[in-house]
Amino acid sequence: MGQIGYEIDFLPVGNGERSGDAIAIRFGTSGNYKILVYDGGTKESGQLLVKHIKEHYNTNFVDYVVNSHPDNDHASGLSVVLEQMDVGQLWMHQPWNYSAIIRDYFLDGRITDKSLEKRLQNKMAAAHTLVKLALQKNIPIYEPFCGARIGDFVVLSPEKNWYVHDLIAEFNKSPDQIAAEDRATLSFTDYLLKSVTEAKNQAVVWLEEKWHIESLREDVKTSAENESSVVLYGNINGRGILLTGDAGIRALTATADFAESQGLSLPNTLNFIQVPHHGSRNNVSTTVLDRIVGSRKSKDDGVATKTAYISAGKESTTHPRQAVVNAFIRRGVTVVATQGTTKCMAHKMPNRAGWCSATPLTFSTMVESWD
Repeated sequence: MGQIGYEIDFLPVGNGERSGDAIAIRFGTSGNYKILVYDGGTKESGQLLVKHIKEHYNTNFVDYVVNSHPDNDHASGLSVVLEQMDVGQLWMHQPWNYSAIIRDYFLDGRITDKSLEKRLQNKMAAAHTLVKLALQKNIPIYEPFCGARIGDFVVLSPEKNWYVHDLIAEFNKSPDQIAAEDRATLSFTDYLLKSVTEAKNQAVVWLEEKWHIESLREDVKTSAENESSVVLYGNINGRGILLTGDAGIRALTATADFAESQGLSLPNTLNFIQVPHHGSRNNVSTTVLDRIVGSRKSKDDGVATKTAYISAGKESTTHPRQAVVNAFIRRGVTVVATQGTTKCMAHKMPNRAGWCSATPLTFSTMVESWD
């Protein structure tokens, strides 16, 4: 029997400001590898995933396809994988299947089970397309709730009752940061375009941050869709791997709770972690990072023992936030961002000709202001 290894590939998503996730993992032993795809980004990055798997994994078969949550920048590219490759299993949530259970949560007497089902399918069209493709190709579909096993990986979040009775109902309200006056006068698409334009025109204000002072906040929030992200943990050859999608503080707290209930100490077992939501400040806090990654180190506390990857757009000005990068570095983590190129984390796998070591991000004494 050969040595057990793994390689985790983060492919670039988008050419500019846009960030998304497109991740492929090959693990096992030579001649007996398994392949898991976790999110596919856009259609373009989905095509890159197909090409990458064929060229570097030498196969047209993917054992497991996982859609972390229904946002387009995570689901769209997976349709290309399902169309062009042979797939063993599709793991994804189907919130529209719970319409009869959750209809009363929407406080709309006119809505019916069927109309709510259609409304959710339309809102999450990219994700619903995956279901239709899987049915056409006879690919079995499973829902990834807490405790489910996907090959060598286990789902740590979300728990089913929380997902069905809390998160799905919140999908109808997201994003909750839209001001009431904008909701009344602008379509959601126009609002997003307006927000992006304003962000580009607004100069970034920087503030000083020191090694012993962390500027993350404890009260930040992200959307319910992001909180519904499938958090996966795998232990391959004694090395822990955590994939987080766009999970926020609520989901990461639930992740730590479930792991600890199973006798699993994430800070003591993790070697690799995906930084949630492309390095956004609205998804992590000091408390949750202490529970997931580990406590902060002193500045002279030796070599980094963990690695974190960030999916970030090549020209993104908001991903990753430097305060988040700093927070991971403080905890003994080497941080790497895609920013337009594929990044690979490999352990006991064959070398790839022409590939070289990635340059990690560095600690900065200046971070973006919250105001």
